[in-house]
Amino acid sequence: MASEKRPIEVEDLYKITNIEAPRVSPDGQWIAYVHRSLDKLQDSYTTNIWLAPTAGGDPIQVTRSGKDGSPIWSPDGEALGFISARDEKPQVYRLPMTAFGGEARALTSAPNGVSGFNWSPDGSMIAYTARMNADEREREDSGETPEPPNDKLDAKQKKERKEHDEKQRWDPRFMWRIPYRVGTSYLDDRYDQIYVLPIAENLPEEEAKPRRLTNLDAHYSVPEWTPDGASLLTTRTIDPTGDEPWRKSSLYRIGVEDGSEEQLTDDSHADFAPRPSPDGKWIIYSRVPDSSFYLVPRFSVRNAETGETRDLTMELDRSISDYVWAKDSSQVYIIVDSEGVGEVHTINPETGELNKHIPGKMIAEALDVCAEGGVAFVASTTANPSELFWQGPGADEPQQLTDANTKFLEDVIVQETHEIWFEGSDGTPIQGWYLYPVDYQEGQKYPLAFNVHGGPHVMWGPSSRSMWHEWQFHAASGYAVFACNPRGSDGYGSEFRDGIHAAWGKNDMPDLMAGIDKMLEMGFIDEQRMAITGGSYGGFQTAWTISHTDRFAAAVSQRGVYSLISFYGTSDVPSLISTEFDVEPWENPTLLWENSPIAYAHNIKTPLLLIHAENDFRVPIEQAEQLFALVRRSGGTVEMWRYPRDGHELSRSGEPRHRVSRLSKMIEWFDKYCKA
Repeated sequence: MASEKRPIEVEDLYKITNIEAPRVSPDGQWIAYVHRSLDKLQDSYTTNIWLAPTAGGDPIQVTRSGKDGSPIWSPDGEALGFISARDEKPQVYRLPMTAFGGEARALTSAPNGVSGFNWSPDGSMIAYTARMNADEREREDSGETPEPPNDKLDAKQKKERKEHDEKQRWDPRFMWRIPYRVGTSYLDDRYDQIYVLPIAENLPEEEAKPRRLTNLDAHYSVPEWTPDGASLLTTRTIDPTGDEPWRKSSLYRIGVEDGSEEQLTDDSHADFAPRPSPDGKWIIYSRVPDSSFYLVPRFSVRNAETGETRDLTMELDRSISDYVWAKDSSQVYIIVDSEGVGEVHTINPETGELNKHIPGKMIAEALDVCAEGGVAFVASTTANPSELFWQGPGADEPQQLTDANTKFLEDVIVQETHEIWFEGSDGTPIQGWYLYPVDYQEGQKYPLAFNVHGGPHVMWGPSSRSMWHEWQFHAASGYAVFACNPRGSDGYGSEFRDGIHAAWGKNDMPDLMAGIDKMLEMGFIDEQRMAITGGSYGGFQTAWTISHTDRFAAAVSQRGVYSLISFYGTSDVPSLISTEFDVEPWENPTLLWENSPIAYAHNIKTPLLLIHAENDFRVPIEQAEQLFALVRRSGGTVEMWRYPRDGHELSRSGEPRHRVSRLSKMIEWFDKYCKA
């Protein structure tokens, strides 16, 4: 007899697996992918590479170090390259595929690790990026190599000495640019450089050495080989020693033989992710004009010979989250983010003709194709947070190839997600979704957990992977759940996305309140027991909302921006403020103050819980410290949880124990004020 299903619990987070980075083998028979899971005992993440047969059947695990990712098939399909940090620094490994279960061999030994790689068209070489500073490059060019250790003890001592010297080199820290820290780390003087490496076994020692093609203090993106194997396509930061160097980057072609660099695009855009067509005729890439955060990135195609460049998706007016060439160069497969879903389309590079290839109520996140036209992609659905899908050549529907979360889902109650549309404050149609609580009974009223997205230009959907467990956990805890995409969100066109330009909170809060009104009209929400929460810009919006209305019984604001002026001076993306508000702080501090939640902190009467990570360099914790002090000193109810070591990605990729704690603290706060 089957056991009765139970509500989802907070610690079920440990049971959810994410599928990532699908890569189809050259013969179309296998898909390599990354299987990411949480390790409760080690309080860490495990990533291994698996293979799924496209014909169906059980996937096969082919690596087991727990630190493996970025699989890429060799052009002949006889090997799988991947990056592994099994020996601390991430290096490129080669795993033979002629017989599953062979030993992986390290191809690189970059002293600071490898960040990405690609095979040459004939499979004889790899090109990769590795971080090096000027001194390290000079020693490398002079042929100076570290003396090999005599034994294990000597190796241990050399490693400890190197770590000590590196630590001393940045103690005290010297700052000469903005930002000087990113993510959870301080920046050093190293830059991503491009190398090429022959990989055949038994080569003469001199021929087997990696050869660096670049030598500038500039960041180069992971290079893509041109089909003839003579050049590499990459992007390079235009002013790497200036402030926020990644805001401006141009497309470059680098000669493999001599390292010559040819700039292909001007400096008016930030260019990203160039990919040449298999026939060498075209280059597709993403670009953002004027490096503005609020503009929809343009998906562009460049004639490799003439340089003529066109924007392929201007009329579509949607963001493209991933793209890959068809093997015959006739079209490009793209993921289009629109109205809460991520769908696979094809687009003709010459005509711009767009066709929906795989529709469906899911959010596709990564894709790859085979020569015959089969498409592999990773997607989340309302019923499943992450699986691998395959639509074979000529097939009408995709099939699910993995059951990474099936066993977990067989045991739990998954609440259905319902779509609603409502009018925003100015009549603009707004899309949202809601879930009933697990104990829902018609005629009863329930507390509400209202979730606000970040970005500010993010698009949520009914199956957003990052929120899947959180929304289900809220519903399992007895709350109706509501989320929507107010003006400013991606997925509805440039005009909609630009709807909060220089008006954070002022233009989108009315849309959010219209959504709450719509939910109340349905008759199952208790107006006296509503809670609001959000992270990053959603944290801003949470604080802004409760400083302008008292209709919520509880609020949890996470990693939020609360003072635009101090954010400009401490964040690793200060230009977010200057591009969103068209002003520098010294030009109009009043405007930025009037658009900051802390200016209204004394109005906050809603009990507020602040959650923030101490190593968050995107939105530094001083933002929460200021709001905490102002609310408390003005007589409001406020508490705060600080999470050591983690950064801005606490809720998505922070220490697993911290992620569980965050959810627990949130629901405890909701319960205290919405269920007492």
